[in-house]
Amino acid sequence: MKRYYAIVEGRVQGVGFCSFCIQTAREFGLTGSVRNLSNGMVEIYVQGEALKIDAFFAVLKQGDFLIRVDNISQKEVPIEPREKSFVCNYDSSWY
Repeated sequence: MKRYYAIVEGRVQGVGFCSFCIQTAREFGLTGSVRNLSNGMVEIYVQGEALKIDAFFAVLKQGDFLIRVDNISQKEVPIEPREKSFVCNYDSSWY
């Protein structure tokens, strides 16, 4: 079991990227969260089996016809043992 914190750069806001992350994470049985940042980037916490996390990031990097991922910076962080799902954390303070 691993947990990563990641920052995603590219065309990742206003194109359904958060929903894409949620759907992809749930398909791989991962937990965590995704959140838009005020600087146009997206923050992700993802937790689960290492190979599934690698596959999750590979799918994100591919994007889709609207999403374009230019870079994903990630680092390993401590596991959250009580986390049960993958969700979007909305922060409307900067909208």
